[in-house]
Amino acid sequence: MTREAALPETGDVDVAPKQEAADVVDELADASVGRMLIALDIDGTVLLEDDTLSPGIVEAVAHAQDAGHEVMLATGRSWDSTHPIMSRLGIRPEYAVCSNGAIVMRRVGDGDAAGYERAHVETFDPTEVLTLLGEHLGDAHFLVELPDGKRLFTEYLDDWNLHDADQVSFAELSAQPVCRVVVVAPEQTDQDFLQLVERIGLSQVSYAIGWTAWLDIAPQGVDKSTALERVRAWLDVAPDRVLVMGDGRNDIEMMQWAVRNGGRAIAMHQGPPEVHAAAGEVGLSVGDGGVAAVLRAL
Repeated sequence: MTREAALPETGDVDVAPKQEAADVVDELADASVGRMLIALDIDGTVLLEDDTLSPGIVEAVAHAQDAGHEVMLATGRSWDSTHPIMSRLGIRPEYAVCSNGAIVMRRVGDGDAAGYERAHVETFDPTEVLTLLGEHLGDAHFLVELPDGKRLFTEYLDDWNLHDADQVSFAELSAQPVCRVVVVAPEQTDQDFLQLVERIGLSQVSYAIGWTAWLDIAPQGVDKSTALERVRAWLDVAPDRVLVMGDGRNDIEMMQWAVRNGGRAIAMHQGPPEVHAAAGEVGLSVGDGGVAAVLRAL
């Protein structure tokens, strides 16, 4: 039979059986509903302490993307320290959450020419919190991030990416609204910071205390979960199709948000007990390829 002979006459309607048509609709619906928003923390989740990638993560991320999922980063890092990790992972997601939720970056353009712009920025006046912390932590290292991504710092610290950052006096840190304040006190422990925060009160901001002596402060009510909720709505992903993974105390809110809305949250094995409790699921450690194991199983 020729191709022309197989075609219906003009004006004819080729009707598929009802069940066959229903199956096609179901398949299309399943493909749409099946898409997941996967948000990964960086340090201790994607990266090991020596700045190398967690084993198998590049291939696992590619597997997740090939399956139609949106893989993105949600980190306490500034944008300048985030986009190089995206390049190493081989991803160019629609959005990236930076600075513990104070900054959301959006991709503009497609292909190799794609860039990113600030889609949402949260700021606050750091004067009060810096004054309080300066009184109690005179020997600490302080850094602030401005809305345009520029950073100001008081003293050099190896762990900070200070490319294009300016060293200023402590008083100059409060000269304008900021997205984030970072405090590192080498002589303190994380428990010291917990006790200090409880003692002085930081009610006008959101904060997260790291594994060691660092304190990350964001505008009040702002954390990774608030930014990810914006991204989820923009991408029109159902709340129960969210998967987040992290290892630190600054991941607790996004884990609680995911679980509360029917999604999944998986803590890295090496994370502290409170992070495990917030997630409800505990995977392998970052050194054992925890993210890769989860993504390969999707």
